[in-house]
Amino acid sequence: MTSELLDQALVEEATKKSGLIWVAGSGAPAPSAEGVDRPLWHVWHEGAVCVVGDGPGEQPLPGLTDGGSAVVTVRSKDKGGRLVAWPAKVVELAPRSAQWEAAVAELKGKRLNAPDGEAMPERWASECRVLRLEPSGNPAELPDGSLAAPPLPTPATTRQPIPAALPRLLFRKKHKK
Repeated sequence: MTSELLDQALVEEATKKSGLIWVAGSGAPAPSAEGVDRPLWHVWHEGAVCVVGDGPGEQPLPGLTDGGSAVVTVRSKDKGGRLVAWPAKVVELAPRSAQWEAAVAELKGKRLNAPDGEAMPERWASECRVLRLEPSGNPAELPDGSLAAPPLPTPATTRQPIPAALPRLLFRKKHKK
C-alpha cells in the first residue's frame, strides 16, 4: 500500500511541476507514427493530465482516442531527464460539460500566445478536443539509454544554404569613431 501511495505521489508531483510531457498513444493513425512520443503542454487537474489539441493552431494529439490507452513520460523541469513513465487511460471530455468547463478553466491559464484570447474556450468547444489522461497503473521502469530518435518529418523545416552576405554581416569589424 505504501509503495502505491509513493508511486501516485511521484506521478502527481512530477507531472505538476513539468511544463511538458511526452505521450505515446496506442491508437496512432499511421504506422510511421506508432510508438512515437509526442511532446504536449498540459495541466494537472483533479488527479489527471488535461490536454487540448487537434484544432487549428493547437497541438496535434495523434493516437489519443477516447477509451484508449497511452504512456506518459515526465521529465525533470530543471535537468530535463526522464523522471517517471506511467500508463494512462484516455478520456475525451464532452464540450461544455461540467468536467470540460473545469478543465478548460485550468488550460486557459496555461495557453501561451493564443490568437483569440477570451474567445478561446468557444473555439476549443467547436473545433478542438479536450482530453484527460488518467493514471491507470503503476509507473513503468525507465529504460536505460537515451531513446533518442530522429525528428518526425514536417513541412516547417527547410534546409537551404545561408545567404552569401550573412558571414560579412556577422563577422565584420566595427570601426572606431
